[in-house]
Amino acid sequence: MESDGEPSSFPQMRVGRFLLKFFGSACLLALSYRLLFSGATGFFVFSGSPASEIPAAKVSDYPSMEKTDAPYTRLPEMAWHGRKGDSLKEQCDLFSGEWIPNSSGPPYTNSSCSFIDPYQDCLTNGRPDTGYLYWKWKPYGCDLSPFDAEKFLKAMRNKSWAFIGDSIFRNQIESLLCLLSQVEEAVEIYHDETYQSMTWYFSSHNLTLALIWAPFLLKAEIKNLGHSQYDIQLHLDALDDTWTSQYNKYDYIVMSGGQWFLKTAIFWENGTIIGCHYCPGKTLRKLGMDYSYQKALELAFHFITASDHKPLVVFRTWTPDHFEYGEWYNGGICNRTEPYKEGEFSGDPVDQVMRGLEIVEFEKAAAIGLEDGMHLKLLDVYHLSLLRPDGHPGPYRKLHPDISKRPQNDCLHWCLPGPIDIWNDILMEIVLKEGVQRSSS
Repeated sequence: MESDGEPSSFPQMRVGRFLLKFFGSACLLALSYRLLFSGATGFFVFSGSPASEIPAAKVSDYPSMEKTDAPYTRLPEMAWHGRKGDSLKEQCDLFSGEWIPNSSGPPYTNSSCSFIDPYQDCLTNGRPDTGYLYWKWKPYGCDLSPFDAEKFLKAMRNKSWAFIGDSIFRNQIESLLCLLSQVEEAVEIYHDETYQSMTWYFSSHNLTLALIWAPFLLKAEIKNLGHSQYDIQLHLDALDDTWTSQYNKYDYIVMSGGQWFLKTAIFWENGTIIGCHYCPGKTLRKLGMDYSYQKALELAFHFITASDHKPLVVFRTWTPDHFEYGEWYNGGICNRTEPYKEGEFSGDPVDQVMRGLEIVEFEKAAAIGLEDGMHLKLLDVYHLSLLRPDGHPGPYRKLHPDISKRPQNDCLHWCLPGPIDIWNDILMEIVLKEGVQRSSS
């Protein structure tokens, strides 16, 4: 599934459902071992059928998103509470909670906001159910305030923001633009040839929001081969200067890795090929996707903590998808109309592993940042997003799809309005809280 040139989610091989049921727990134990002995190479290495036989796909296909009654599995020493560098958690864990009914509905509509990408404009595209719009996130033990556009714009006067990552960030920034449009509508002032990097400006508040396309954070040569196949040459020892060259321009940075790390890729270091992730037919060292992702996180966080420029940096965690009964290329769907309850869906073990790497590397960087005056915060959207299988466009990524023809589904990106709006509620809480703390200190 593609929109704007990004794969929705995929490494290249699918294994039988029973294999992941057996190995799921082993993967999590392996992660714990890997984190203790970080010199090891990636443990997600696959072999099997030739690439020509199997379309590009996501490791989550291994279980085909089967639902179980098992409770959500938390990784060792990666609980949702008390992470370093996140002072909000001393009072309230915004990321641990439940979705509860919200009769007031979303603060904007597909009619009132002009920034919604057609691929995520579910209502205009004919999605018949609207129940997914009437839920809000309720952290345990406290309340999360709804997004206050006037308050946010006032606090962000004369400031600049950059969102660095892939198309999930475009999804999020369009949500933010919609929320802010209740007070002021931004003007687009820049886009690259592919519209993957874009910039908007709020003239009344002298506020700039930029979307910087850097799906790996690392330097990468990406060649689109067609049919959702890519030739990716990934340099594990160099960051993507698309974002590093602009880093000093911004007061606020929001960044993340994502599903691109699940793609077939050739790995380079010091100008030499050192291995690959899923490259059948090549006599290369097989390294897992976790290997490249950990390298990317280490290098990115080192750049941030070593930089003389000290913006507020928010790291957004991994985003799960909700394909069922297949994947985007073979009839996978997401047609649920309500959130999961806690424990109803345990998630994809691979997604948990990738998020686990993020938490470990974030905590390392946050500890260093505290010593150097660095402001590093965590936007941990993984678990609250995991509970919202109802929030994706599904077949309504296109206008009035003929459901009888089983059209391609999008079960990774989010409808607008939709659950992703909550990400910005939490982002506002984090940023404004940090502003108060800076002022008081």
